Amino acid sequence: MHVSLIDLLKHALLDLKASWVMWILLVLSVVDLVIIVERVAFLRSVRDDVPRLAADLDGLLRGGRVRDALERMKESCSAEAAVVVAGLRHADLGPASAEKAMLGAAALERVRLERGLAVLGTVGNNAPFLGLLGTVIGVIEAFDILGKPTDAVSAATALAPQAIMSSIAEALVATAIGLFVAIPAVAAFNYFQRRIQGVGANTEALTNVLLAHLAAETPLEAPPSSATAPHGVA
Repeated sequence: MHVSLIDLLKHALLDLKASWVMWILLVLSVVDLVIIVERVAFLRSVRDDVPRLAADLDGLLRGGRVRDALERMKESCSAEAAVVVAGLRHADLGPASAEKAMLGAAALERVRLERGLAVLGTVGNNAPFLGLLGTVIGVIEAFDILGKPTDAVSAATALAPQAIMSSIAEALVATAIGLFVAIPAVAAFNYFQRRIQGVGANTEALTNVLLAHLAAETPLEAPPSSATAPHGVA
């Protein structure tokens, strides 16, 4: 007996039903929740008063106290201060060297800030499609019931509308769960992106304060180095 590919796929989908799609969506919702909680806690741990940091940095550099400025930036747990620390460590090498060091540090800090956001974006974009897949499977099941012969036993005929309604309800639940998973993921992704943009703007403000002093005619003193002094230097 010849069986078409469409029939094989239809029976495979009907055997699986839409429940497996819902389980995948529930797992993704748990993953989203873990990432959101971890990112919120992380962003709070690296938050600091950036205007105050900028004022302290400017005041210390105006007094030529590079060592004190470096220690002040190290006291902060913020991502912005970590970038400036890299610049202060290269302050004695000139503005170009300090700027390159800060660009590298900023790239590393951005990687830390964006960790896990790719998962949120992927789930937010694809969860509705998974829900739609569950809906399609439920609709296929409902139409399969409608397509069965009508000369069946009366008991089976009486159960047919109930089976059809059950399949349609399962299909709608899959769509609802897909949206339930996607909406918080997209909202959290956009929120974290705005926070990261704010950190980037604050970092640029702090680095410009340092570069403005490095570009001055009077050179800044070199920060303390853990490396051994060159031979012949006291």
